Amino acid sequence: MPRPGAPSPDPPKTPSRESQRGLDWFIFFLADVQTGFGPFVAVYLTTQKWTQVEIGFVLSIGGIIGLLGQMPGGAIVDAARSERIVAGLAVATIGASALAYALWPIFPVVTLAATLHALASCVLGPAIAAISLGLVGPLAIGERLGRNARFASLGNGSAAALMGACGYLLSSRSVFLVTFLLAIPTLLSLSRIREREIDIAQAHGAVKREQPDRRATSVWTLVKQRPLLIFAGSVMLFQLANAAMLPLMAGVVTTRSSQWAPVLIAACIIVPQAIVALASPSVGRKAQQIGRRPLLLLAFGALAIRGVLFAVVRDPYLLVVVQVFDGITAAVFSVMVPLIVADVAFGSGHFNLAQGIVGTATGIGASLSTVLAGYVSDKLGSGTAFLGLAGIAALGLVVILLIMPETRRMAA
Repeated sequence: MPRPGAPSPDPPKTPSRESQRGLDWFIFFLADVQTGFGPFVAVYLTTQKWTQVEIGFVLSIGGIIGLLGQMPGGAIVDAARSERIVAGLAVATIGASALAYALWPIFPVVTLAATLHALASCVLGPAIAAISLGLVGPLAIGERLGRNARFASLGNGSAAALMGACGYLLSSRSVFLVTFLLAIPTLLSLSRIREREIDIAQAHGAVKREQPDRRATSVWTLVKQRPLLIFAGSVMLFQLANAAMLPLMAGVVTTRSSQWAPVLIAACIIVPQAIVALASPSVGRKAQQIGRRPLLLLAFGALAIRGVLFAVVRDPYLLVVVQVFDGITAAVFSVMVPLIVADVAFGSGHFNLAQGIVGTATGIGASLSTVLAGYVSDKLGSGTAFLGLAGIAALGLVVILLIMPETRRMAA
C-alpha cells in the first residue's frame, strides 16, 4: 500500500504491441552483446600472448568502474530527456569496444575499450528499467520486469551457445566480431519502441504535481528513506552470500570429477537460466498479488538451502539439481530489485539514482563475497565456506522478516 501522504499511481498504461515487442527483442539482443564480454575476454587475450597480470588489470578496470559508476549512471539517466537515446549511445559504445578488442588487441586500446564498455554498462541497466517504467507505469511494472528477465535469460543462454560455437569453430577473435554485429539488431529493436509512449516523468519515478514539492523530490529525502536503505543492505547480504557460490562449487566439481567438470559447470549455469526464463513473468504477477516480502523471503530461503546442500552433497551430478534453488533466487531478484526500487522511489523523480544506490550495494557484496569465501575455503575447507555463505543468506532472510516493510503499491 502507498505510504501515508504519498502520491497515488495513475492507472496502468497499455503501450502498443510494437513497443512491447521492441523492448523484448532489445533486451534479448543486448544480453547477447553483453555475453561477449564475459569469460571470453580472458581466453582471447591469452591467445594474444597477454600476461595474466595484464589480463587481470583490464578485468579489474571493468569491476572498479562498474562499482563506482552505478550512482552517476543512474543520475545521468534521470537527467536525460530520452532514455532511448541514452540506451542507443551505450549500445553503440559497447559495439565499438567489441570491434576494438577484435581489431587492435594492444594494451592501450583494450584498456580504453574496457573503460568505455564499463561506463556504458552503468547506464544500460537503469535505462532499460526507466523505459519499462515509462511504458507501463508503476502498477504494471512487476509483470513487465518479469518479461524483461525472461528475454534477458533467453538472450544469455543463446549467446553463450553462439559465442562458444564461434570460439571453437572459428577463433576467439570471432566472438568480438559477432558481438559487434549483434549490436545492429539491438539498435534496430530499440528503434521499434515508440518514443511518444514513454512517459518521461514516470520513467524517472516522478509524478505530475500542480505545485512543485521540493522535499518530495529532494535527493537527500530519497537517500534517507528507510525502506531503500534496508533493501540496499539486504541486497548486499544477498550478493555476499550468492556471488561466490558458483565459482566455489566449480572448483569443488573440478576436484571431484575433472573429466566431466566443464559439462557439469555448463549445466549448472543453464539450469538457473531456464528457470528464470520460465518463472520470471509469474514472479512479476505474484509480486503485485501477494506483495514483495513473501517472494524475498522465498529467495533468501532458497539461497540458504542451496548453501547448505553444496556443503553436504558429495555427488557432483546432484549438484546440478541443487542449482534449481539458484534458479528460484535468480528469478525473484531479477524482478524484485528494480521493482522495489520503483516502489520506494515513486514520486521522487530519482528512480534511476535509487537503482544506482542499490547497484552499488550489489557490487560491494559481490566483490567481497569471492574474496571472503575463497579465504575461508583455503583455511577451513569448502564445506565451511558454503555453510558460512548459507549463514549470511539466513541473516538476510531475518532482515527481510523483521525490518523490511512491504512496498507494494495499489491503485487509489
